[in-house]
Amino acid sequence: MSNTDIPVWEKYTLTIEEASKYFRIGEKKLRRLAEENQGACWLMMNGNRIQIKRKQFEKVIDELDAI
Repeated sequence: MSNTDIPVWEKYTLTIEEASKYFRIGEKKLRRLAEENQGACWLMMNGNRIQIKRKQFEKVIDELDAI
């Protein structure tokens, strides 16, 4: 890890790939969740790239029993 690399647990937003590893949820499932919840507070778009707001998505996950 170089000096410019930020650990995933300290990042504000995560890519689909990072979120998949961090939350242990498949990339396809995350993309589908993003498509179904386009106006969600835990989701933002950076151009055509999906970014997941880590802390806000953690709160959503905490309230769920199953995905």
